[in-house]
Amino acid sequence: MATEKQARLDKIKAHIPSVPDFPKPGILFWDIMPIMQNPEVFSDTVALLEEHIKETGTKVDVIVGLEARGFLFGPLLALRLNCGFVPVRKAGKLPGETVKCSYTLEYGQDTVEMQKNSLKPQQNVVIVDDLIATGGTMAGACRLVESMQANVLACLVVVELDYLNGRDKVKHAVHSLVHF
Repeated sequence: MATEKQARLDKIKAHIPSVPDFPKPGILFWDIMPIMQNPEVFSDTVALLEEHIKETGTKVDVIVGLEARGFLFGPLLALRLNCGFVPVRKAGKLPGETVKCSYTLEYGQDTVEMQKNSLKPQQNVVIVDDLIATGGTMAGACRLVESMQANVLACLVVVELDYLNGRDKVKHAVHSLVHF
C-alpha cells in the first residue's frame, strides 16, 4: 500500500513543473495547473488529501480554502468529506460583514477575510491551499479561524517549499503531499 501511495505522490510531483522568473525575475514558480489537466492526477491529489484527513479519525465540519488556488481543492475535498466549504479571500472581495486578519509578508503586510457568520464556535476546520512558501498566508488564515472561535485541526497543502521554512510560522500541523 505504501508503494501505491508513493507512486501516486510521485505522479503528482511529476505534474508540477517549475517556471523560472515568474511572476517576476528571481522567483521560481511551481505550476500546479498540469495537475488539473490530468483527471487521474487531479483525482489522486484530492483523494490523498481526503485520506490524510480520514486517517486522523477526527470529524471535520468545514474546509476553509485560501484564495485563489485553495478554491480548486477545497470545495472538492469538502464534498468528499460531506462538510461545508468557506473561502478566505483578500480584503475587499467578500460581500456583507467580514472578519479580517492582517499578517506580515516578507516585504510588507496583507489582509485576509471571511464572512462574519461563516464559521460557528467550536467547529472543526481544516485549512487547504495549493502551496505553502513562507507561511504568512497560512498563519494569517489560522489566526482568522481562531478569532471566530473555531478549531484548526490541520493545514493541508499540495506543495511545500521546504527551503522557505513556512511551516515554522504555522502553529498547527501542516501536511504536504509533495516537497521541493
